[in-house]
Amino acid sequence: MATFPDIAVSYGAQKSSAPRTRTVQFGDGYQQRLLYGIPSHMNPKEWQLSWENITEADSDTIETFLDARAEDSASFDWTPPDEATSYKWICPEWQKRVDYPTRVSISARFVQVFEP
Repeated sequence: MATFPDIAVSYGAQKSSAPRTRTVQFGDGYQQRLLYGIPSHMNPKEWQLSWENITEADSDTIETFLDARAEDSASFDWTPPDEATSYKWICPEWQKRVDYPTRVSISARFVQVFEP
């Protein structure tokens, strides 16, 4: 299992939660909501991350890592900035912006996955 490179994320990272629920709407206006799945997997997280004004070397490290995960369709370990535990993630998309000569920014979306 690959571990994401230890390059600090810029401030402003945003975490989203999307609990997995099923909703049944009854004819009389009532509804019932049920969480489904394994309890520890019912509320996956998603992070919008950025690495602002980093060196080309750090940018290449991040891009090479993400490109390799795209090629092998594998998840990777990463520890969110507000936690001490690493989890499994995929990165379905990322962008690179050249800010100045030799300085770039990368933004990415990490989605939590549940695998053995």
